[in-house]
Amino acid sequence: MIKRFFGIFMLSLVVLAAQTGFSLRGAVTDAATGEDLIGAAVSVKDMSAGTFTNSYGFYSMTLPRGKHEIRFSFIGYDPVLITLDLQENTRLDMELTPSVIALQGVTVSAERPDEALSSTRMSVAKLDIKDISVMPVLFGEADILKTLQLLPGISSASEGSTGFNVRGGANDENLILLDEATVYSPSHLLGFVSVFNSDVLNDVMVYKGGIPAYYGGRTSSVIDVQMNNGNNKEFAFKAGIGLISSRLTIEGPIIKDKMSFIISGRRSYADLILKALNLEQVPDNTQLYFYDFNAKINYKINDNNRIFLSGYFGDDVFGFKDVLGTSWGNRTGTVRWNHLFSDKLFSNLSLIHSNYGYGFKLGEDAYMSSGIVSYSLKEDLTFYPNLNNTVRTGVQINAFEFEPGELVTGADSSSFRILLDKKYALETALYLSNEHSFSPLLSAEYGVRTSLFTQLGPGTAFRYDEDNNVIDSTVYDVHEIMQYYGNLEPRLSLNYRLTDKISLKASYNRMAQNLHLLSNSTSGQVTDVWLPSSTLIKPLVVDQVALGYFHNFDNNTIEASVEAYYKHIGNVADFEDGTNIMLNENIEAQILIGEGRSYGLELYVKKKFGDVTGWISYTFSRTELKIDGINLGEWYPAKYDRSHDISLIVKYQFNERLYLSGTWVFYTGNAVTFPSGQYTIDGEVVPYYTERNGYRMPDYHRLDLNLHIKGKESRRFVSSWDISVYNTYNRYNAYSIYFRESEANPDIPEAVQVTLFGIVPSITYNIEF
Repeated sequence: MIKRFFGIFMLSLVVLAAQTGFSLRGAVTDAATGEDLIGAAVSVKDMSAGTFTNSYGFYSMTLPRGKHEIRFSFIGYDPVLITLDLQENTRLDMELTPSVIALQGVTVSAERPDEALSSTRMSVAKLDIKDISVMPVLFGEADILKTLQLLPGISSASEGSTGFNVRGGANDENLILLDEATVYSPSHLLGFVSVFNSDVLNDVMVYKGGIPAYYGGRTSSVIDVQMNNGNNKEFAFKAGIGLISSRLTIEGPIIKDKMSFIISGRRSYADLILKALNLEQVPDNTQLYFYDFNAKINYKINDNNRIFLSGYFGDDVFGFKDVLGTSWGNRTGTVRWNHLFSDKLFSNLSLIHSNYGYGFKLGEDAYMSSGIVSYSLKEDLTFYPNLNNTVRTGVQINAFEFEPGELVTGADSSSFRILLDKKYALETALYLSNEHSFSPLLSAEYGVRTSLFTQLGPGTAFRYDEDNNVIDSTVYDVHEIMQYYGNLEPRLSLNYRLTDKISLKASYNRMAQNLHLLSNSTSGQVTDVWLPSSTLIKPLVVDQVALGYFHNFDNNTIEASVEAYYKHIGNVADFEDGTNIMLNENIEAQILIGEGRSYGLELYVKKKFGDVTGWISYTFSRTELKIDGINLGEWYPAKYDRSHDISLIVKYQFNERLYLSGTWVFYTGNAVTFPSGQYTIDGEVVPYYTERNGYRMPDYHRLDLNLHIKGKESRRFVSSWDISVYNTYNRYNAYSIYFRESEANPDIPEAVQVTLFGIVPSITYNIEF
């Protein structure tokens, strides 16, 4: 059936390509910096048709012979309209100039004004990097992951955390990409700061549903982050000094208009401040910092070939040097080659590396570590047969090495060592999709992804009885197949334009996930362990259907939408009560498999232009699990289940130099398991638990404010100040609750609330030259 589908699909493409006309292709870039403008609109006025640039600023379309009016546009840039007499296949590159009048207001998109109506996709957002920098956040650190938590359907995992849940999915079900490389742990500072330095970012796309077939490997969302390529016109510098960290970015041409670079570094300095204070209570060997480093080079060989090399390196270090502490970090590297096989066929070949690891120093001679390493090869082809179709197809091969845990004590041959077996896996995926405009009123994006996941030796597979005792085991040699799973993942998105102001949308996607994060927290911790699908751990499979109503008002100044979704979650995993994750060689035997369901309603209203801009979002959702062996086999709320979530974002522009922005968030508490009572055995008090996640944390709400002051512009530099206040009215929200004996009556336990943050002011100075 799959072969027949691919055959019919490819035959239809041959027919489409045979249609008459000439191709018009090229790249759209920023005239000041040479940066690719991702998602720029290229429209043909006389035909009421057009296309958008891809992730590399490239576009292609087929037009009839003759004269056409071509319009190039991108939010924040002056549009360009030209008349072209098309008599042959033509390349037309276009540079757009940033608008002299500053873009008014806060937006979370950089697309055409009616993009919410015209685009086939739903449940998608494009974050605007420039506006993220003036949003109020904890510690004053501009953060894309905290900004996307203000969108409907995306909830924060905990107070101040960069961790998030999307439409009832767990934290590990989000595919986070940086220049196509997977970022396995996207946080610094125990989750309070993300690894993404906004100074080096070009584009951020967020997919909650209707996910295209060229994405795979996770079941809830895709966060696709693209770095800047570097200014190929002139050298530029950007720096910032904040409450907890400072940053510096340098970019410029190596060969003007052909080859450029960008490098950026960021480091926190709590340890330096403590040392400078010379406090007796702080040992000299204290280490308390994080850093990250981004670098990228791009080289335009000719009109048909371009090469990119990018990388990220980051670490966190907390503890006392050579004695006690923890460290963790990410490494990513991507090599990409863009090639034009013809006017209609665009190719991107990528070689990708990702590495995440953490370690604990438990003394001078004791160390524990864990991590995951992956290598990927991906070939992606985009075919532009005509104005009504854009086809993407490709193959991706991923190789994984899992390091569940290692503990070493002692520095000589008598050292004690616990080493859990490394695990290896190979995943291959093929995909094919088409964006198809059937008419001015009806469009669709449809496709399929098929994947084969294989767990490889060397390794040992154990078989357990009901009490988790080992019955027998099988030893596999190098490259022997221990277990394999195949999945077929269809994708479909539809858009019907009722009027020029209203559209109806629907989507369906099936997603499969073969990487599993073992965690006892909702937000994700550095000690979490990645494992592959195996005999005992089945692939997570999610089917999601969504319906949406979209309505624009006041000449596309105001966007409003209502989306409803339902998810069925297959092979969802949870732990037996009391399971220990760290250095547990029998961890797979303590994982129970069942099913889940999630459904919700999302409301969104956004004002895009004017002195007062912003948006309000509301989400109602439920996420429940049903697993034999937990909660007597009955449905129970997932620990990240949250019924109501509201975000209000407002920005007021007093003038070109002064902005005031504020965010107010409210949400009901997550599900949590508390003891229902207690009993005494031999004088020891033992808590008594009944249903899983049967209680709720208290409701949460918070107001944040930020004042952005732009300095006077000079020929040499531009500066600005951001003065932020997190939790302005100083509400003591509950981070966690634990129980202890009451001092007044030891027989009665009392609940104790832990609060992380009261009011937190911060100030940041930024400069560009």
